[in-house]
Amino acid sequence: MSKHFMKLRVNGKEYGLMVDSYDRLIDVLRNRLGLRGTKEGCATGDCGTCVVIMNGKLVNSCIVLAVQAHNSSITTVEGLGTKEALHPLQETFIESGATQCGYCIPGMLVTAKHLLDVKPNATENDIKLAISGVLCRCTGYTKIIKAVKDAQLRMNR
Repeated sequence: MSKHFMKLRVNGKEYGLMVDSYDRLIDVLRNRLGLRGTKEGCATGDCGTCVVIMNGKLVNSCIVLAVQAHNSSITTVEGLGTKEALHPLQETFIESGATQCGYCIPGMLVTAKHLLDVKPNATENDIKLAISGVLCRCTGYTKIIKAVKDAQLRMNR
């Protein structure tokens, strides 16, 4: 087992820490940095609950080794907004009742943010394709799609 020093920027804040070779990004985010919004569902990169934005791309943090994130910029669900100033996606998810049980929602929110960042005029099909990588066990995709479309309207005003 070897230790590695890594630096990363998470939600705009710089961190430097020692990690083991086998530490995953999700473990560093949740257990070392206390960012518990990112959830672990499958540990195989299939369910999307652990999605974060790393250097402008969506990644499943459960299958990224922490050392692979060295010098990276990462956005987690905690980086979208604050209690005092929610992100438009967070507002519309609440208003639409799209939060449901809540387990997949961090992955849905981060995925939707990434989509609207790279494609502000995304179509409904674009939204459906983007969120297809995040499994919702409540099967409530209709409210989630509506929430993303509503946020898109607010953001494009």
